[in-house]
Amino acid sequence: MAVEELQSIIKRCQILEEQDFKEEDFGLFQLAGQRCLDEGHIDQLFEIIQNEKNKVIVKNMGWNLVGPVVRCLLWNDKEDDKRKYYFLMLDLLVELCNPKELLLGLLELIEEPSGKQISPVILLLLRPLQTVIQKLRHNRAYSVGLALSTLWSQLSVLPVPYTQGQMQTDEYGLCQCCEALVEFTKPFVEEVTGDEENSVENEKLKDELLKFCFKSLKCPLLTAQFLEPPEQADTDPLRRFAAEIIGFLSAIGYPFPKVIFNHGRKKKTWDYLEFEEEEDKQLSDSMASLAYLVFVQGISIDQLPMVLRTEESVLSKGLDLLENSLLRTEDSSLLHQCLEIKSFLSVPQGLVKVMTLCPIETLRKKSLALLQLYINKLDSQGKYTLFRCLLNTSNHSGVEGFIIQNIKNQIDMSLKGTPNKWFTGPQLVSLLHLVLFLPEGAETDLLQNSDRIMASLNLLRYLVIKDNENDNQTGLWTELEKIENNFLKPLHTGLNMSKAHYEAEIKNSQEVQKSKDLCSVTVGGEEIPNMPPEMQLKVLHSALFTFDLIESVLARVEELIEIKTKSTSDENMR
Repeated sequence: MAVEELQSIIKRCQILEEQDFKEEDFGLFQLAGQRCLDEGHIDQLFEIIQNEKNKVIVKNMGWNLVGPVVRCLLWNDKEDDKRKYYFLMLDLLVELCNPKELLLGLLELIEEPSGKQISPVILLLLRPLQTVIQKLRHNRAYSVGLALSTLWSQLSVLPVPYTQGQMQTDEYGLCQCCEALVEFTKPFVEEVTGDEENSVENEKLKDELLKFCFKSLKCPLLTAQFLEPPEQADTDPLRRFAAEIIGFLSAIGYPFPKVIFNHGRKKKTWDYLEFEEEEDKQLSDSMASLAYLVFVQGISIDQLPMVLRTEESVLSKGLDLLENSLLRTEDSSLLHQCLEIKSFLSVPQGLVKVMTLCPIETLRKKSLALLQLYINKLDSQGKYTLFRCLLNTSNHSGVEGFIIQNIKNQIDMSLKGTPNKWFTGPQLVSLLHLVLFLPEGAETDLLQNSDRIMASLNLLRYLVIKDNENDNQTGLWTELEKIENNFLKPLHTGLNMSKAHYEAEIKNSQEVQKSKDLCSVTVGGEEIPNMPPEMQLKVLHSALFTFDLIESVLARVEELIEIKTKSTSDENMR
């Protein structure tokens, strides 16, 4: 019945000109074709579409059957004998139908699914979509951009796998889709690179590809975790995707050194204005992701200009030379007056810059070790002077924590051996006031300053334990009230405020998780880029754990102070 109905509609349309087809004809054609599929008349439907006499009708109306055919492929069992006919029908429709109508129809099908249904649809339709776009003679760049934007929008809501097991399982199909998306994009990249004339349309296509690469750097690559150890890199699908995206950038005329250096200029030189407009919203995240992939993961690092590699080599040799010089110097032998020499003081300041800013991990670690070696070579007053200098200038919680640990070590040596005037008494009190305070009181960002705060609390705990109130060698006990007002009380208030904020963010994230795939969270005044709720919850719980750790040490310090002061009071009463 369905076949006869379809043949009747086609017979009526065969005598009409293309421009005379009515909307009603399109609807009846789709309905009859759908019924043919539902009733299993796939052979007859295939013959009707393949019939040369129906070529004009199929060209104009056939795209309406793509949706029903795709749904048959998705819903039917993979062992179904009819699947090969569905694939043949899909290929035939792609070959015969109006590519402009097909493009819109395919993109609508890609936009429809959600959750775990997204990847099967994308994987099924990427090849037909690629074929359709390649058939378009006009506005190719616009079509490529529309397709890539639609695909990226769907893929961006899929959870990013974080473990090797999750990557292998690929429950939501993101890894498969990324690899398929690379193959989809390659012909258009080759089209750009093969156009020697650099036509206007070619430049537009280049812009669309550039936008896609930037979007991909942000999602999924910004939140992606890469497999360790490095020898497993070749089996990591997201790493391969990253390498392909960086390769695309280079192929279309934007190798990553050019992209990163251009981003750092005050005046941008993007050919496409939208990139400057997107600077604060998307581009910064994309640049951060690109820098991480290149400098930390080492992807395509061979693209780096030789001048940069030369700088790396010079820096490495400079550190080796400094190490050799320091190893030839006896501990505590460099007089504090040396720090009055500008070039001498610039050495530890330079090491701090390498420790905190250098993208190469081995050089960062070596600089840390050399800073410790440099400290060891200074006399007591030199150490004291350098500690004050770095506490005031480093502006880095990790560096400040490192310096505070060194102060603790110097105090320990002074208390155990011959008293050192720079790390006991009035001189030490002055240094302690630099350490035992919060830069912005209760409003201090405790998460960002957690390394410094933990080091300060550990130093205070050590002082309370080792220095008796009656001896007061460090001057701690006469300054206790000031320390409580400037450090302990604001820290209590800050912890309460921070924990309340993060607990509220966790509650909000849990509520959003019930209704959406993605949510945004504010951490330390900054909004975390969109990521799956489970990952955001992990970040938030990690922050709460840090606050709990700080609170635990703070409670222990206050308990020790109470015990010590009570013990001293009892002794004085006897």
